[in-house]
Amino acid sequence: MVILSLSDIDRLIFISNTKKEGAMSDVIRKVDYFYIKSANKPGEGAKVLRALRDEGINLLAFSGFPQGQRAQIDFIPEDPAVFEAAAKRIGLKLSKKKSGFLVQGQDRPGAVAEIMDRLADAKINVTAIDAISAGEGRYGAILWVKPKDLEKAVKTLGAF
Repeated sequence: MVILSLSDIDRLIFISNTKKEGAMSDVIRKVDYFYIKSANKPGEGAKVLRALRDEGINLLAFSGFPQGQRAQIDFIPEDPAVFEAAAKRIGLKLSKKKSGFLVQGQDRPGAVAEIMDRLADAKINVTAIDAISAGEGRYGAILWVKPKDLEKAVKTLGAF
């Protein structure tokens, strides 16, 4: 029996996508995310992240932004069930579990445009997206679509 870790699976998909798509070498995963509302003041994000760190939580992505007089903090945890349990222990009032996408790949001109074009061609509107160069020739992005478009986006992006 062969047991593969998530990083092994990512490498296999990376290789598979590279062979199928030529220059395209993105790994796109459907991920679960949660958010909290917090005070919009210095130190609030640090306090929450510190508590999650102390619980041993690994985040794949994290995003925070103002929303009216408050702030919204989005979490994409490596393990949603472990995250939910830890959030309960530290007193975070989480939203219901929602879904989005995590993209990781080789940085290149137009990398994000390729993804956006695929979604646009499928008539899928992107609700929000954040993308960043990760250095050493890599980039990452998190993106969200409306729940009604989620499964169509999974197919369009070849996500797993």
